[in-house]
Amino acid sequence: MIITGEQKLKRFSEEYHAAATPLDRWRQSVSNSQWTNFFDVRQTLRSVDYYKGAVIFDIGGNKYRLIANINYRLGLVNVDYILTHLQYSTNKWKRDYDN
Repeated sequence: MIITGEQKLKRFSEEYHAAATPLDRWRQSVSNSQWTNFFDVRQTLRSVDYYKGAVIFDIGGNKYRLIANINYRLGLVNVDYILTHLQYSTNKWKRDYDN
């Protein structure tokens, strides 16, 4: 899969240094995958959920959430958000998916 939004990963890692290694592991797993549907994603990364088109990855033992949109046909994973668990729990990110 091709990841778009790499700058978001970099900026988040710079702000939350402890997230750098888990995000690198996530990036490696995604880059080495060829998903065709959500079931494939769940086979690769067990800690993943789905919400109205968004694929939500638990990163770093549930400390962070990465929210992405996946175009399976094109093999693209677009990073929409990377949030701490506290930021995620406010549910403000859902506004973008509730339309």
